[in-house]
Amino acid sequence: MGEMVERVDEQDQTVGVVDRGEAIRRRWLHRVATTVCRDPDGRIRVHRRPDHVSRFPGQYNWLVGGAVGVGESYPAAASRELAEELGVHTPTRFLFKYLCRGVISPYWLGLHEAVLDQSVVPDTSEVAWHAWLTPVELRAAMHDTMFVPDARDAFVRYRTEKAGPRGPLPRRSTLPPRVRSDALGPEPRNESR
Repeated sequence: MGEMVERVDEQDQTVGVVDRGEAIRRRWLHRVATTVCRDPDGRIRVHRRPDHVSRFPGQYNWLVGGAVGVGESYPAAASRELAEELGVHTPTRFLFKYLCRGVISPYWLGLHEAVLDQSVVPDTSEVAWHAWLTPVELRAAMHDTMFVPDARDAFVRYRTEKAGPRGPLPRRSTLPPRVRSDALGPEPRNESR
């Protein structure tokens, strides 16, 4: 038996408990919790997935996260995933959730934010490379670099949400409007699997 998750409906109400692999294969809705990691200066952590992983090998992501377990809240899952993937124990702040149609399978995505003021020790089975980018650099990289498709959609929603009542993303006037692609390290190979 694999990882167990709650199967949910279009209103994010639990309808049963299923194996996550089966939920993905049958395209059943389930829950995923993610976190935007920022440093005290407002930069956002970006990472590249290892080349050997089964989903989105070598692609970039700006979110840390995973499936919400049975009986687990979005914030609890977000904090657990931060600890597992980055070795960081810090509170997360729930921002919003939405029904993500997903490239592999649909799911409810709970998006959180955390400020990391401690060193990050990534799990190398999840993170091949990582760096901190300003919001302007990340915005440019989203257009120039191969990011996980669902992460691109979440980025658009995050920017829209941040431009709402909470105010715009911070900008630094001294930065160039675009970042060179090599700022994110070597471009991952595009191998079809």
